[in-house]
Amino acid sequence: MRMSDYYKNIRKKIGNELIFMPSVAGIVHNEAGEILFQYKGNEEKWSLPAGAIEIGEAPAEAVVREVWEETGLIVILTKLLGIFGGKEFRYEYPNGDKVEYHVSVFDCEIQKGDLNPMDNETAELRYFSPENIPELALPYPKELFVQKKNREVYFQWNEQWLKNLS
Repeated sequence: MRMSDYYKNIRKKIGNELIFMPSVAGIVHNEAGEILFQYKGNEEKWSLPAGAIEIGEAPAEAVVREVWEETGLIVILTKLLGIFGGKEFRYEYPNGDKVEYHVSVFDCEIQKGDLNPMDNETAELRYFSPENIPELALPYPKELFVQKKNREVYFQWNEQWLKNLS
């Protein structure tokens, strides 16, 4: 969907400067166990169905909304899979807007719908096997896509940082 009024107002004040953006992403599997990815065109890389959490919106609501807007699928969430952020999750859009995402990634189960985006952000939707995912715009770890059911939540972690505390 288009940029919300909240983010438009921020961009009016600070232009393309880096902003912190709480976000969500959904990992949507088909019956073959493949994962749905979105290509937005404009020479951007592939991504999960994802987007910003809006003011007053819970993360779970945001991921269901974003998946529906970008894919036409209605999903329910089955599990929080991981939480990511930091310098590695900075991104610059083709228009020059800079963001640093804080992304909560959820496992999603399709309830109904057909692949048919509700917005104009999607050029292509395609399922990929977990072993053959495309190059992504954000550096999600490969382990995130091959997690087994009921596995622990994946936390982004720098072990060197922990060693420096000692």
